[in-house]
Amino acid sequence: MTVLIPVTALYAGLHGLLLIALSGLVIRQRVKQHVDLGDGGNEAMLRAMRVQANFVEYVPLALLLLGVWELNGGHRLWMHVAGITLLVARLFHAWGISHASGPSIGRGVGVFGTWAVLLGLSVVNVFGFAAGVAH
Repeated sequence: MTVLIPVTALYAGLHGLLLIALSGLVIRQRVKQHVDLGDGGNEAMLRAMRVQANFVEYVPLALLLLGVWELNGGHRLWMHVAGITLLVARLFHAWGISHASGPSIGRGVGVFGTWAVLLGLSVVNVFGFAAGVAH
């Protein structure tokens, strides 16, 4: 039996590409700032590292929740809404952290969007299971 989760595959692939781009920005800062390990006390280096690390802290769980929902028969339109929202939120977050010191609109939109997706996906998975949708 073949199980396909094309919506999750799409967003996992797009987020994978974004992670590669964010990792490239870290490498670029390392070369530019001559920092082999850590942040070297350099704010630009620290920002690039935190953008990448924050992505890795939040995105895997969101994609896992999306995949579980898809396996359990989630509504495709709403799965796309979640996937697009997460991707846009992560782009705003990366931009906000990279271009502003202190609080920024981009960072706020990124945090709010990421948390909204995590909350929404968590709720649909919990209530789907409680309603007997998940087997």
